[in-house]
Amino acid sequence: MPNGPAMTKPNGTGGYAFEDLSVGMSSAFAKTVTDDDIVLFAGVSGDTNPVHLDEDYARQSPFGGRIAHGLLTASFISTVLGTQLPGPGCIYLGQDLRFTGPVHIGDTVEARVEVTELVPGKRRVVLRTTCLVGNKIVIEGHATVLVPSRA
Repeated sequence: MPNGPAMTKPNGTGGYAFEDLSVGMSSAFAKTVTDDDIVLFAGVSGDTNPVHLDEDYARQSPFGGRIAHGLLTASFISTVLGTQLPGPGCIYLGQDLRFTGPVHIGDTVEARVEVTELVPGKRRVVLRTTCLVGNKIVIEGHATVLVPSRA
């Protein structure tokens, strides 16, 4: 659940209106990554790198076993943005990511976002984005989204 004022419903979307956002608001989403998640993501994305799908191959990698796709993990950031903060109605404009650690099958990833900047003339919001496994950051970066106005 987002940390901030009560949600409004601009244009019937259920997300925050730009006017209701403030620097420091934050929200999070957690998911445990499964073998099925990785296999399905490989099928949808076409990324069949054996480090994701072949345990024998992955065991020889620096990770010692299969790992989740980086963009599968990063997609949990999109979950927070599109469903919680700013929520439904926002449009992803950009994302920078830095991958700092692997995610293994069975790891629980917590994706966090925090509003760091508001650009009123353009209804743009910049958010710090982080994914963690336990206390270890596995992805960090920033996202920029366009948010509906109440007007």
